[in-house]
Amino acid sequence: MNELNKETVIGVIGSGTMGSGIAQVAASFGHKVILNDVDNSVLQKAKLNLENTFTKLVKKNKLTKEGAKSILENINYDSQKDSLKECGLIIEAVVENLEAKKNLFFELEKIINEETILATNTSSLSITAIASACEKPGRVIGAHFFNPAPLMPLVEIVPGIQTSEAVLYSTKQLITVWGKVCVIAKDTPGFVVNRVARPFYGEALRILEEEIADVATIDWTMKEVGKFKMGPFELMDLIGNDVNYKVTETVFEQFYFDPKFKPSITQKRLVDAKLFGRKTGKGFYDYREGAVNPEPNKDENLGIEIFFRILVMLINEAADTLFMNVASKEDIDLAMTKGVNYPKGLLAWADERGIDKVVKRLNMLYEEYGEDRYRVNPLLKRMAKENKKFYT
Repeated sequence: MNELNKETVIGVIGSGTMGSGIAQVAASFGHKVILNDVDNSVLQKAKLNLENTFTKLVKKNKLTKEGAKSILENINYDSQKDSLKECGLIIEAVVENLEAKKNLFFELEKIINEETILATNTSSLSITAIASACEKPGRVIGAHFFNPAPLMPLVEIVPGIQTSEAVLYSTKQLITVWGKVCVIAKDTPGFVVNRVARPFYGEALRILEEEIADVATIDWTMKEVGKFKMGPFELMDLIGNDVNYKVTETVFEQFYFDPKFKPSITQKRLVDAKLFGRKTGKGFYDYREGAVNPEPNKDENLGIEIFFRILVMLINEAADTLFMNVASKEDIDLAMTKGVNYPKGLLAWADERGIDKVVKRLNMLYEEYGEDRYRVNPLLKRMAKENKKFYT
């Protein structure tokens, strides 16, 4: 296959926030980029937004006027699929729907050349399933960027069952040159980040539903005790409860309804009411002008209890991800620190807190609730028994 380098033309399909961000990244590294969208009005909006972005970067002295002009000139806007003929790599960032992505790749294969790599930015759909629509499934790979793409350093590189080694190597190599931190993940639901992060939301919601603490207290705890940049409810409101709930639901379904990924009825009711968070003015918090939100209960002992309960659930899922060979321990920790800004890698955190203590707390939860969501991963059990650590 052809080598991917600075001369490679990059196609990006879907000109929303993610697609525009990926186009910006590629153009900033000197590539000619074709930003494609079937909706011309969305395409023009993307162009205007990118121009505004670069105007701000110039004002902040992050770029010269000439530099900004040069990058913007690298980006071409087109609504016709034929414009993608010359691309060596095409990254799709369209709606998160399996059939839509399969149909897109099926149509693209009629246009592109034999060597073109097709990358999907899906956050939770199967790469292998998407590739099944192609005559050459070996050319398909997952390249999951995080929002906003120009700022977030992590990209999950996910080969499907039939993805060729050459495609994996070339894609990872090029995106690394773009200044991104790449981790390789197996084609399993949620890959690394969207799988491992589920308890951050799920256990916080469970604690809320049991009325152990309210939204403000749980968020305060995770920031003050855990040193997370945002609490789970602030983050759900920022992501959008509709989006966050859908990811949880998708992971739950794709893991054949494993109870540890069970979505929350509380969050579902917010989605039903269209209380998506910041974008609608109200979610777990009220963002409307003049709104007064509750103050947290800053009880230290309660905070420590809440934090450790959520932490052990996160560690358990990170250990399960390693146990099932989804990614290496280094890549799992890197994914969580670079992809969702966790203060520490979860496996390193397990070593620090003591794996025996983590297992003990999980066993207590399992005994109390009798629910499979609290089952201890076998790897943690073995490591606690043998007094081992993830890192020496």
